[in-house]
Amino acid sequence: MSEREIQVTFPGGVKVDAVYKGFLIKTDQPVHQGGEGTAPAPFDLFLASIATCAGFYTVAFCRERGIPTENAGVVMRAEKDPETKMISKIRIELRLPAGFPEKYMRAVIKAVDYCTVKAHILKPPAFEITAEIPK
Repeated sequence: MSEREIQVTFPGGVKVDAVYKGFLIKTDQPVHQGGEGTAPAPFDLFLASIATCAGFYTVAFCRERGIPTENAGVVMRAEKDPETKMISKIRIELRLPAGFPEKYMRAVIKAVDYCTVKAHILKPPAFEITAEIPK
């Protein structure tokens, strides 16, 4: 399996598992969508990947400057357009640690703005979907 290859299997019901870089990632659907609610839905993981990416860039920024990250965090809120049912706005709030130097406020926001997940949303890859039936 190549570094960027993800193997997907169907363990039962509407559960879908993925193996990537040696990690097993389990997904399910909520009960009201026919699942058992035993794991996050794929879209939940998509949203969580944005929030955790922002978290990584926050931690990296603080570590580079020797700023402790205890009691720090990120809160992300996604607003949905009622007509399209699509996410229309994502708000990321950095909860910086007490004593965070004011002089770094704009810089940490700019650092988080470089989140790789966000960059791929703003400049999305091309998708190619194929199918195969074994002989």
